[in-house]
Amino acid sequence: MPPGSTSPYKGEVGLRSNPGGGLLDHDPHPNPPTFRGRERTGRAGFAPMTDSTLEAVLRRDRLIVAGALATIAALAWAYVLWLAADMDMGGMDMTGFRMIPAGIGIMAPANAPWTAIEFAFVFAMWTVMMVGMMAPSAAPMILMYARVGRRGRSDGNPLGPTGWFAAGYFAVWIGFSFVATIAQWGIERAGLLDDRMASASRVLGGIILIAAGVYQWTPLKDICLAQCQTPLGFLMRYGGFRSDVAGCLLMGLRHGAYCVGCCWVLMALLFVGGVMNVLWIALLALLVLLEKLTPIGRWIARAAGVACILAGAWLLQP
Repeated sequence: MPPGSTSPYKGEVGLRSNPGGGLLDHDPHPNPPTFRGRERTGRAGFAPMTDSTLEAVLRRDRLIVAGALATIAALAWAYVLWLAADMDMGGMDMTGFRMIPAGIGIMAPANAPWTAIEFAFVFAMWTVMMVGMMAPSAAPMILMYARVGRRGRSDGNPLGPTGWFAAGYFAVWIGFSFVATIAQWGIERAGLLDDRMASASRVLGGIILIAAGVYQWTPLKDICLAQCQTPLGFLMRYGGFRSDVAGCLLMGLRHGAYCVGCCWVLMALLFVGGVMNVLWIALLALLVLLEKLTPIGRWIARAAGVACILAGAWLLQP
């Protein structure tokens, strides 16, 4: 187990340490620990933490983390809605112009090259949109990290390390947003995006849909989705709770990488329905949530893949 890590299984029913190190395995005959009446030792100078006190602290941690994630997601969605309303311009004819997603009515000639300011605004749009779309589905993993940290280190505060874990997770999506911004620049320069940032080419839209549908059936999709669906299993595989900043960031980056591997192709579908189409954004966010949080998530992913393939084939019809 890496230095500074805490096993996520301390006090968990049916789990025991592997004498050889590494992963923990299931005890076929677990002896469930009973915490009633037991005390957990606090820091020097503090009263011991009883089981009831620990549960109260766990609930408080859960409320703080969930509240922070809900606030972040709400602010992100508010920003996306603001940008979408600005892009609409009240139905004004935008022929010959393109809207810059700044929220303040900035336009540029359709054929003009991007400026650094426009690149920054588009990058900010993708970043905030990814945070808003992914925060709800990432919540179980982040909440699990805080819970494991509190149970394993009841004398410490896991909220700081949990914040660093979340920062590492969202940093991966910020990197993805940079790549998406470059992709949007390339597609727009090729004249393949309309004023709603949706594909203006049936061929491009069909190719993206079919590629997304095929990816939904690949082993790589299954591997990445499995890591996103099982927060405790992810912690089992990678050493448990880390209290040091570097360890927290690394864990967050690793989980974010799995999440991008699971969902990047769904984000590419934004170029089909419209990057600023709020209904399309919401539907894709819901699909991500269903894939990750439901017991039949893998089959939902595959059903969505079939739908994408069929839609792509329809678009490619002459």
